[in-house]
This record gives sequence, structure tokens and C-alpha cells, in this order.
Amino acid sequence: MDKKFIIDKKRLRVFVLDCLLMVALAFLFALNYELFIVRNDFAPSGFSGIGAMIERLTHSSFNLGYFSLIVNVPLCIFAFFFIAKDFAIKTAIFSVCYSVFLIIFSFDAVDLSAFQYDAQGVDTIFPALISGAIAGFVYGVCFRRNSSTAGSDIIAKYVSVKAPQLNFFWINFAINAAIAVASYFVYTERGDDGSVIYNYKPVCLCMLYCFLMSFVGNAIIKGSKSAYKFFIVTTHPDEIDAEIFSKLHHGATRLKAIGAYSNTERTVIVCVVNKRQLVEFRRILKKYDDTFAFVETVNETVGTFSKVK
Repeated sequence: MDKKFIIDKKRLRVFVLDCLLMVALAFLFALNYELFIVRNDFAPSGFSGIGAMIERLTHSSFNLGYFSLIVNVPLCIFAFFFIAKDFAIKTAIFSVCYSVFLIIFSFDAVDLSAFQYDAQGVDTIFPALISGAIAGFVYGVCFRRNSSTAGSDIIAKYVSVKAPQLNFFWINFAINAAIAVASYFVYTERGDDGSVIYNYKPVCLCMLYCFLMSFVGNAIIKGSKSAYKFFIVTTHPDEIDAEIFSKLHHGATRLKAIGAYSNTERTVIVCVVNKRQLVEFRRILKKYDDTFAFVETVNETVGTFSKVK
């Protein structure tokens, strides 16, 4: 069978699975909004926050799902032509499904009131924490699969593509900060005399939601395969290599180097180990004189290597 056909078939299978994953994540994202946000009077991050504020100002007559469709479909079309087709298609699937689920949840026949977290103005920090963590999970998984939650993510990604010197997350932060400020003027109450009462609580809840979403999302994007990379300058490369292989079951890479001050030749060993092996690795290095090492944190390891027998 043609190798190219096998590769294309594999890519297609991965793409289809990613699309199905987007549907599941969209459902979770919509359910998160319905259960933890809508009853507790604060705006989530991104364009969903704008839609939530419009929904509140119109007293729920204009559902967030419709707003999401109106805004995100054109943005996904824009992303298809100006960012990346794969990214745009999966983002479009997420945003359309998210909108449809929100509209379905608004029907009287779908009653989720028994499961909603209604803090009734007391300890509203808890639904903000829960919803922020769930949103961060969705956000992180989407980005790891080359997709997004649409809205401001598409704008931020486009700006970062056109101006790489601008940090993607700072752009998102600026958008979310503007939404948090706007929520101060939207989530107001009326006093007994009819006067408008402003409250900083919705602003704080929005900022907490955004912070936790970014924190959890970034942790997922970075991955769980963190490790430590050692650079070892030594005159005992054979002995150290042997111990690394026998005790840690790791390979290593050797480089030849010349000291700038002494002008003598040394061997540099590069080795990546996981957290559990850090202490044992240090013990190995302490055995040898004329050995210097420094260590760096690796956010994630990628790829596989076949074992040498």
C-alpha cells in the first residue's frame, strides 16, 4: 500500500477524532455557562462575556447562542482564509455546536435548574472558580488540538501571526480586561429610590474567571511531560554515560567542546531526565571530579526514540 495514502488516512482519522472532540468540548463549555455563570451575574471571558452582558441587558430575550453564531461564523470564515484551514474548520465546529447547545438549553423543555449553582449573591467566588477551571480545561485542550473557543481567540491568533513580537496571551488579557471593566456598568442593581447601584463584585468575578481559565489552560497547553535537561562538562564521559544507562535507563548525547579559558578539550553530555530521577542523577554526578553541570527545566518532551539493544 502506498505510504502517502497511509499517512493521509491517518491524518484524516486524527482530524475526524479532533472534530468529534470539539463537539464534546462545546457541550461542556455551554453546560459550564448554563450551570455556573448565568445565575451568578458575572461575565465570562472573551466574546462570550460580551454576549452574556447583552443577554442580561435584554433580560434574556437575546440568547448568548445567537450572539455567538452571529459573531463567530464570520470570524471562522476569516480564519479559514487568513490563519489556517485546519484551525478554522475545528474552531467553526466548536463555535457552532457551542451556540446550538446554548440555544437548546434555553428551551423550557430543557430544565437544568436542579443542577445550576445559584449562589444568590453569597459566596459567588465558588461558581467563578469552578467555571474558570472548566473553561481553562476546554481552552487548553482546544489549543493543543490546533483549535480555539473562537471569538477573541481568533483575533488574538491573527494578530500574533501578523505581529509575532506581540504575545498571544497578552492580547487576550487586554480583551478580557476591557470586558471586566464593562461589566461594572452592566451588572448593576436598582436601589429602593430607583437609583443605580454599582458593584465591583462582577468585575472581580470576571477577572478571577479569566485568571483561572488562563492558568489551567496554559498548564494543559504546556503539557504534563515536563522534565530536566542536564548539560554536563566532564573528563569522565564513559563512566557517566554507563551509569546513566544502567541506573536511569536513559541514553545521552555527547558533544565535543573546548574551554574558552583553559583551551583544553572536554566532553559535553546532554541528557533529559524526568522529575523522579533528578535526585539519582545528582548522586551520579557527585562521584566524579573535574565535572561541571547545569540543569534547565523542559516544559514538554516530544517524539520517541527506538531502544538500542
